Amino acid sequence: MRALRIARHSLRRPSELPDRELERSVEVDRGHLAAYDRVCGFRLRDELPVTYPHVLAFPLAMELLTGPFPFSPLGLVHVANRIEQARPLHADERLDLRVRAADLRAHERGTQFDVVTELADGTWREWSTYLHREKGGASRGGRSEPPAASAIWRVPKDVGRRYASVSGDSNPIHLHPLAAKALGQPGTIAHGMWTKARCLAALEGTLPGAFTVDVRFKLPLGIPGRAAFTTRDGRFEVWAGDKPHLEGAIS
Repeated sequence: MRALRIARHSLRRPSELPDRELERSVEVDRGHLAAYDRVCGFRLRDELPVTYPHVLAFPLAMELLTGPFPFSPLGLVHVANRIEQARPLHADERLDLRVRAADLRAHERGTQFDVVTELADGTWREWSTYLHREKGGASRGGRSEPPAASAIWRVPKDVGRRYASVSGDSNPIHLHPLAAKALGQPGTIAHGMWTKARCLAALEGTLPGAFTVDVRFKLPLGIPGRAAFTTRDGRFEVWAGDKPHLEGAIS
């Protein structure tokens, strides 16, 4: 795997990111859109889920991160994701996507940066924040007591494989328990962007056409399992037992 081959180049903290922008023009495949809707819980319709351009741009993001790039993708932790949508997007549109890395900065446990994805017309933008861990320490878990649940979700054992098939994100931590443990996880874990999409699917009937949705990924969500979803006043959270997995806000 190319990501494994470049891992040895990720040991030193870089002073800058590559000045490189990748572009891709995409027409929506309605069969792929329907498969994405089903695995994430969205209704089947021509309006695109706000998270859907993320998977359309994922090949560009991987091309960017696999080189030349100072960090190996296998050493990165997805810690946050912010999406701004200025208007609804539809399946009959041709989407001109571009991806770049930006804002290299220090973090208490290493170095972080953003993968910035946007439509050429500026109507949809995303910032995926990744952490390259260089120091010890666990993630901060937030409150010790989970809030009252609005819903309890079953996280099926095949959700990692199904989401990987529609997103292109085949990181072994989402697919195989032994590989996940070898890479420092407690077992197979759900994709963070699946969890974010699942939250937005639960809120689908209340979302405006233009909005911003910002999430932070706190701790891994094991699969199979159960998760508690709660929402109130534009904020939402996902907990697994007494552990927080995700917190987010819509504005």
